[in-house]
Amino acid sequence: MVITSTPLRISFFGGGTDYPVWYREYGGSVLSTTINKSCYITCRQLPPFFEYHSRISYSKVENVSTNDAIQHPSVRACLQHVGVDYGVEIHHVADLPARTGLGTSSAFTVGLLLGLHALQNQMREKRALAAEAIHVEQELLREAVGSQDQVNAAYGGFNRINFHTDGLIEVNRVLAGPSRLEELQQHLALYFTGFSRTASEIAQEQLRMTPHKKQELDTMLQLVDEAEAIVANPTCSLQEFGRLLHESWQIKRSLTQKISNASIDEIYQAGLDAGALGGKLLGAGGGGFMLFFVPPERREALRMRLKKLLCVPFTFSSRGSHVVMYEPEEVYDKSLTQERFEVYAEHV
Repeated sequence: MVITSTPLRISFFGGGTDYPVWYREYGGSVLSTTINKSCYITCRQLPPFFEYHSRISYSKVENVSTNDAIQHPSVRACLQHVGVDYGVEIHHVADLPARTGLGTSSAFTVGLLLGLHALQNQMREKRALAAEAIHVEQELLREAVGSQDQVNAAYGGFNRINFHTDGLIEVNRVLAGPSRLEELQQHLALYFTGFSRTASEIAQEQLRMTPHKKQELDTMLQLVDEAEAIVANPTCSLQEFGRLLHESWQIKRSLTQKISNASIDEIYQAGLDAGALGGKLLGAGGGGFMLFFVPPERREALRMRLKKLLCVPFTFSSRGSHVVMYEPEEVYDKSLTQERFEVYAEHV
């Protein structure tokens, strides 16, 4: 049995990183961190005692006669990619819900790949793990996603990630001491605004409009440089970081009309009125988590102003996807396993 833990992420600043079609032509960078909220995946080889070949448990439960019959696209693709055709049991739980802009889908893929490799007594280093997850999501599943979520999940930590036009992905840890990062944490507050139900629609609209927004993307890229310099310099006021977040959000929400809406705008303005210096909606838009940069002395005022929303406490995490538990299992005789499978298949 193998249990993996994979962190979720907060992306502060980024330009041209959301979709490969952008950064492969122009390049891009993102400033982001993983947090102490994770998704957990348990996987094991399923003993041949059940009337199904594999069992997959997430928001629903699938009992299937072959792995090709699994409906969950990422699970099916990961099993095919790693070459697992024997019966498995996979369970997924997470600290925070999906479709909320924290990279949950890619964290799931990264954690599952790590677990499946461990199940076969194989280790994967961070770069290879991120590359495999990107391959699964972009090439096998043909999803309209970029690469930053997979890299964040595999590496962990507070990083600047550069995407080069030749395909190279460069991960640089931000050079800031623990006290500086703790100071930044104390200025951040995370609020849940509700689920985004139009993520795919927003993605398609961004793909259509962004080629006409190169100037805005260039400005967002410059903000990555400025924000990194602020965090890395302990003599620089962090209030400038908050103001840059505000500027970045104003640019991002202008990329398409679907990123924000009246409800999101109202929440953001309420945060500013309560003393926040800036913030942004995480993820594609339309809903999910709103991150505010607020001076510690105004934190309670912000909480009272947004008391109808759930405030989620978090801290930065430096650890990427990792194996929590690894216990090799006894392997059942293959002929017996095949015989039992054929018997059970007759009753499906």
